[in-house]
Amino acid sequence: MSWQWKKTLIIALDSALAVYLVLAVTSFNKPKEDNVVCRNVTIDIEDTQDMGFLDKKDIKDSLTKAKIYPVGKRIVDVNPRAIEDKLRKTSFVNTAQCFKTEGGEVKINITQRTPVIRIKGNNGKDYYIDDKGGIMPNSSYTSDLVIATGSISTAYAKAYLAPLALTIMDNKTWRDFIEQINILPTGGVEIVPRVGNHIIHLGELPRTKDAKGRREKVEAFMKKKMTRLYKFYKYGLSEAGWNKYSYINIEFDNQIICKKRNNTETENN
Repeated sequence: MSWQWKKTLIIALDSALAVYLVLAVTSFNKPKEDNVVCRNVTIDIEDTQDMGFLDKKDIKDSLTKAKIYPVGKRIVDVNPRAIEDKLRKTSFVNTAQCFKTEGGEVKINITQRTPVIRIKGNNGKDYYIDDKGGIMPNSSYTSDLVIATGSISTAYAKAYLAPLALTIMDNKTWRDFIEQINILPTGGVEIVPRVGNHIIHLGELPRTKDAKGRREKVEAFMKKKMTRLYKFYKYGLSEAGWNKYSYINIEFDNQIICKKRNNTETENN
């Protein structure tokens, strides 16, 4: 055996010994993960003040019921993926992330779904529609969201009231003005303003099978109707008085039909 080969072997053995010693010391100084028990779970829920659908107790109760709440379990037995999957199936959760720390703590980060309108139809159903057109069950949550009443099917709520609500929410003036939407059996849309003692008939929302273009059509419809309404408010109600009419119909382009407290009159516009 040559000296050069012996020298290479000695260096290799020394390197292997050094690695072994480092691993041994690290293993000795660091407790085995098998023995670490989860003592704390940190739950962070975004937008709690703005929406408030969920609180930490809801999350704990849900995981406890599913027997996957981490506290008291060995950290190696905690399955972050199972926790995430469970929380994502919760009605009000949009996204869920779960991970373990070296100290044996489990952290859970959650974002909530965003409601845009509350549906209280004649069929007795009471629920929310979120910003993606999904259904959210009724809860103790309270807000100043627009309420939609009347002849509302679930399909109509998801396809048309969701984009209508998003259009209203994106316009601060409309959002502050409209308190309630009512859908007539004929499909006509009525709005109840927060000011004045009257109801406004807009007509039917534009129908289309193109889901992507539906929002644009609804937005154009609302812009046209609300422009005409504000013009009438400025040049009509400012002189006639806000309580003169009980019903204002702006469905047709060439005229505005106003119903007085006792009869009906038509004004060209």
